[in-house]
Amino acid sequence: MLAMRAIWKGAVSFGLVSIAVKLYSATEEKDIRFHQVHRTDGGRIKYQRTCSIDGEVVSYDDIAKGYDIGGGEMVILTDEDFADLPLTTSRAIDVLEFVPAEDIDPILFAKAYYLEPEGQAAKPYVLLRDALRDADRVAIVKIAIRQREQLATLRVHEDVLVLNTMLWPDEVRTPEFGFLDEDIETRPAELAMASSLIDSMAGSFKADEFTDNYRAALQEVIDAKVEGREIVQPEEAEEAPAAAIDLMAALKASVERAKKARGEESAPAPAKKKAAPAKKAAPVKKATPAKKAAKKSA
Repeated sequence: MLAMRAIWKGAVSFGLVSIAVKLYSATEEKDIRFHQVHRTDGGRIKYQRTCSIDGEVVSYDDIAKGYDIGGGEMVILTDEDFADLPLTTSRAIDVLEFVPAEDIDPILFAKAYYLEPEGQAAKPYVLLRDALRDADRVAIVKIAIRQREQLATLRVHEDVLVLNTMLWPDEVRTPEFGFLDEDIETRPAELAMASSLIDSMAGSFKADEFTDNYRAALQEVIDAKVEGREIVQPEEAEEAPAAAIDLMAALKASVERAKKARGEESAPAPAKKKAAPAKKAAPVKKATPAKKAAKKSA
């Protein structure tokens, strides 16, 4: 595993306390990356930076930043234009306030960074860490990274302070979908069955139980190519069931499927009571023939 490299150095300003820290990326992408190559000989494909007006190849030293104002017009900004901005050399993480974590919508979170105390800052670092944990709150901060001011939070994760950069509120799009204007109601029976499905699939999230199956299969293809062996095709995944028209039927089937996946047997349907056998009718007694009248005596 490669050693982490600090991407930023500065200080957390906590009231009158200053905590020198280093910033490290807390995450890394595991995507398998490819180069574009010439199909026939494997040569790397190179791209040149050319000007769209005169067609000349342009070096990095001659490249500036342009802002399109529309109508084919462009405002050109040079390094000197950025030099006077106040955040380019700012090395402070300013704590603005402390709030409950549940006050922050997760849609605002962008990227996570670890903070490491630098020099003699371990004591105030641990103090802030423990105070945050005891208060059960996160710190709202501002930080300048790569010439951009960003809103962020400071929270505790595994005894380390983690900085999560956030989107600004105006960077979150408002969902505008037609169905939101429709009057759609759910029946109580449907809602109860959906709740039953949620209960049957409830669990505790353990991140290490989930894997990127596509990446693993792609790596297997690459390894097989390198080793010159045959690629074993993975078992086909079970096809998703076709969309059901009957919502209740789909929910019931989903509950049964979830229970089966967990090894739970569905409750057997109550057995129908056998109908009691019909009582045999008592045999009809034949009428006793009337005794013949005694013969009259002579």
